[in-house]
Amino acid sequence: MRASDAERDRIADMLREALAEGRLTADEHAERVEGVLNAKTVGELEVFIRDLPAAHRQHAGPAYTPAPNRPTDAIPHEPDDNVVAVFSAAVRKGRRRAGRRIHAYAIFGSVEIDLSEAIFEYRQVVIKAFAVFGTVEIRVPENVSLRSAGGGVLGNFEVDSVDSTDADAPVVFVDGWAVLGNVEARPKRGKLVADILDRVQHKLDKSLRKHFDH
Repeated sequence: MRASDAERDRIADMLREALAEGRLTADEHAERVEGVLNAKTVGELEVFIRDLPAAHRQHAGPAYTPAPNRPTDAIPHEPDDNVVAVFSAAVRKGRRRAGRRIHAYAIFGSVEIDLSEAIFEYRQVVIKAFAVFGTVEIRVPENVSLRSAGGGVLGNFEVDSVDSTDADAPVVFVDGWAVLGNVEARPKRGKLVADILDRVQHKLDKSLRKHFDH
């Protein structure tokens, strides 16, 4: 069966939801959207979502279900990511999924964790930062809530506490110790959680308009 423009839109919406949930990387999303725009039949469209939950929901309910609110799962004891710098430097930045727990260790080194372009799948993110004769620098989008429970021992533990005006915004908790070192966390001005998804949607809309014009 030949695919209609409405069916292409429906599949594109599912792919955008999967990107927002962290199920697809930005490259995977772009590749699949391009395939959707070039698909000729309904069968070809289904290939791009067959490994996504949305493909199974469409048979049991509405064709498209908006992404739910961020889950509030309990924070695990084990970290999703360990960032370690011993007499070295370690960096985590760019468009990536923010886990529920991140541990950062800077021992005579420096760690940079930049979540300003991250995709927040969960409502709460905990960062345990330990700086011993080292530095841990944390940046978050300016429209999330940022809170602290850490301290310093002959060191500096500085977190710019912020409460977002959006009740559904993610909350980033920064905990740990700075021992003769420095831990710093603050919002990155001009970076918003919504920015990434807005740019992706704009790019998708532009691609769709170009496709329909042809």
